[in-house]
Amino acid sequence: MGSLQEKPRLRLGSLVSGLQEVYESGRTRELAWRRSQLRGLLRLLSEKEEEIFEVLRDDLGKNRAESYRDELGALVKSVNHTLRNLGKWAAPEKAQAPLVSFPATALVVPEPLGVVLVFSCWNFPLGLALEPVSGALAAGNVVVLKPSELAPSTAAFLAATVPRYLDSEAVKVVEGGPEVGEQLMEHRWDKVLFTGSERVGRLILTKAAKHLTPVALELGSKCPCIVDYLDGKRGRQVAVNRIVGAKWSVCAGQACIAIDYILVEEKFAPILVWFTLLSRIGLLKSTLKNFIATPECMARILNAKHFQRLSNYLQDVKVAASVVHGGSLNPKTLAIEPTILLNPPVDSDIMTEEIFGPLLPIITVKKIEDSIRFLKSKPKPLSIYAFTTNEKLKRRITEETSSGSVTFNDAIVQYVVEGLPFGGVGHSGFGQYHGKYTFDMFSNKKAVFKRSFLIEFMFRYPPWDDSKIRMLRHVFNLNYVGLLLGLLGLRR
Repeated sequence: MGSLQEKPRLRLGSLVSGLQEVYESGRTRELAWRRSQLRGLLRLLSEKEEEIFEVLRDDLGKNRAESYRDELGALVKSVNHTLRNLGKWAAPEKAQAPLVSFPATALVVPEPLGVVLVFSCWNFPLGLALEPVSGALAAGNVVVLKPSELAPSTAAFLAATVPRYLDSEAVKVVEGGPEVGEQLMEHRWDKVLFTGSERVGRLILTKAAKHLTPVALELGSKCPCIVDYLDGKRGRQVAVNRIVGAKWSVCAGQACIAIDYILVEEKFAPILVWFTLLSRIGLLKSTLKNFIATPECMARILNAKHFQRLSNYLQDVKVAASVVHGGSLNPKTLAIEPTILLNPPVDSDIMTEEIFGPLLPIITVKKIEDSIRFLKSKPKPLSIYAFTTNEKLKRRITEETSSGSVTFNDAIVQYVVEGLPFGGVGHSGFGQYHGKYTFDMFSNKKAVFKRSFLIEFMFRYPPWDDSKIRMLRHVFNLNYVGLLLGLLGLRR
């Protein structure tokens, strides 16, 4: 009941109208219903944990620990946060009413949008499907989830499991490929959230324009990482731990917020890449050796098409010449060795397209401040990372660059901070979610203003004269003394 096969169109039409009827019934507006859906989601994640690990390994080769850290655990944390705060988020917010309207009250009342559509992606096929769904349900909407066909095991799991734990009349999972996505976009929705590539995002926007459907797009980008000269052995090692973790231990770099490339001063590059004073092996290389000790420590490339795309980057002769570590490819297992490149051509494909894989270019600059100018010449990324203790540099990065987020001295962890919004800017997308921001994304902030009949000011109505203009000036300049004197017939 909660799942459809690839066809036909008419069933999609009846599905949308059925969801509209459920929403119009009003039951999804009740806080009790919303909380019951969130608790059902938590039961699903608890009772189906082993099955979740299996489907994520099947689709992407993710280790259980990686799956728990990046998807299951993060999702449980997020849903619990929403459940704890739902009453506060759903309550009307008081707004300031102008004194001239006394007695009056002003409120901002969050109301559900209605019938919403969520397109999720393949690299985090559980977390990036169910987190926005949880926020949409918390806001009181009915939901259609279209999981990515490129993660078929997870998509089938969601289609089979979601109707058993959530309200199957209010939450639907629609399986299928691009043609099903196109059919879904032929219908009118109250909100669409799409997570994926810029190319498909453009198609979603084009389709949505037909119905003036509001859309939130979470797209990819080339997320840079600025690495300043770091004093002290421990600080350097911690920085490299976090860089390696954010590049290679998160879906093998197949993540929209993964580090795409590093900017570093020429004088610090040898310490980062080539050697330390003690070991004659670069910090990145030695840490990679410890973290990615076996193939099971890193997810695999999604499929042969993505494997070939990444392989093509290395077939450029000048790019291949910049490889300083790794570079081995295994098309049979869809495995690519963690690869470090030093100063590949900045106009090569690997430096102009989002990598989305385990290849890490390092670009050197004369001074670390030059990295800011480099970033400003590029499209606005989803995230900027910077490892530095220089407060002036931090301030300049924050003030002079534009991105969905800036994280200092760590990477990717900003995604699991519910108090921070997640989303892009410019080419990296628009619309923000996470925690209350997800609730707000799927809510309409309705203004409610209430007045009594006690006081009436006739100067707001024609026929007009100069005295009424004077009174209006007092009102709009908040000059209530002058207004009072004018009402009493006294000129100030």
